[in-house]
Amino acid sequence: MLYNAYELQRTMLGNAAAWASVGAEILTNPALPVGYFGFGPVMASALDVFAHAAAPRGKPEFGIEEVTVDGSTHGVVEAIVRHRPFGNLLRFDHKGLPKNAPKLLIVAPMSGHYATLLRGTAERMLQSCEVYVTDWADAKMVPSSAGRFDLDDYIDYLIDFLDCIGPGTHVLAVCQPSVPAFAAAAVMGKHAHPCRPATLTMMGGPIDTREAPTSVNDVAMQQPLSWFEHNVIATVPLTYPGAGRRVYPGFLQLAGFMAMNLGSHMISHFDLFKHLVEGDGESAAATKAFYDEYRSVCDMTADFYLQTVEHVFQKHSLPKGEFVHRGERIDPAAIRDTALLAIEGEKDDISGIGQTRAALHLATHLPDESKKYYLAEGVGHYGIFNGSKWRTRIAPAVESWIRQHGRTSLKVVA
Repeated sequence: MLYNAYELQRTMLGNAAAWASVGAEILTNPALPVGYFGFGPVMASALDVFAHAAAPRGKPEFGIEEVTVDGSTHGVVEAIVRHRPFGNLLRFDHKGLPKNAPKLLIVAPMSGHYATLLRGTAERMLQSCEVYVTDWADAKMVPSSAGRFDLDDYIDYLIDFLDCIGPGTHVLAVCQPSVPAFAAAAVMGKHAHPCRPATLTMMGGPIDTREAPTSVNDVAMQQPLSWFEHNVIATVPLTYPGAGRRVYPGFLQLAGFMAMNLGSHMISHFDLFKHLVEGDGESAAATKAFYDEYRSVCDMTADFYLQTVEHVFQKHSLPKGEFVHRGERIDPAAIRDTALLAIEGEKDDISGIGQTRAALHLATHLPDESKKYYLAEGVGHYGIFNGSKWRTRIAPAVESWIRQHGRTSLKVVA
């Protein structure tokens, strides 16, 4: 019922948005005098804001067409190099990279948004690396015949992707995937997998949410797992390929994020309205571009979501040494030659300070010179991997870490 009610509302709002868009175009038509005086510009701007807010959205494109390196611009080639039902492995490459350029796997969160949320992350790292990205699928678009997808499968996918890319690959996990990426590195380290990561950079990840809990952590702890199963899990309607699949809908995830900072979002939309009235198209376009990405959401499978809530936020299975993959306990001490870089934002309201740094303490058999902690001052959660501070301060630190720790330069602790 929940999903069907949302689909009905989405259809109604989509129609209203279409009419509002038509109205805004009419009022701003140069041939009509009403657009130049009185309430014409105000009405047109109000309709435009409503149309943009209510319009339905699908999966965005990465759209990285070129990258500039040392003053030279190179065209970027995007390709799918590994196809799996619940996610593809994308590769971004350009002719400006040297033949020995490091290979970097960027692990995108499976948390309601598409991997395109990391467009700025990938674009910046393309300056020095051959970039691969985990492009997770929208669960409602995956046929039920593809089976289930849970936390074990997520780890298996990462191992498979690393095996596809080859030895010496570096990994950059943004937020939520820090946990499964750390687990994958431990599993591969234990079995001496030849394609285990050379480095693993974790950014704003919930390795141990007992450290500086945020409001997100509090919500996960306040209710039993059964509450989440009964209140936020829905069944995909018949109109989608994944009909009948149990999912945590993206629209609920988005509603939660919007509610956390409702005042800021309202101010942003009021500013958008003012920009449109004043004719400041550049500022208006920037706000619209942000919300186009922010409101583009996808579903995740119920199995993956509930297991993440249970093991990451409620039981703290990884830091307690109780995290299990395919029946085998994950041993963080098995990470012996994968250099770890933990990055946190000083103003992160999603993953508190210390939650990601905890990974460095768990890898007890990793030499100290293969561990590093970086606190990004004045940076919030989103700013860790996007924006000017990411490009000018954080990305260079990641690049330096990658240069320092190729596979052959790491010491193995017996």
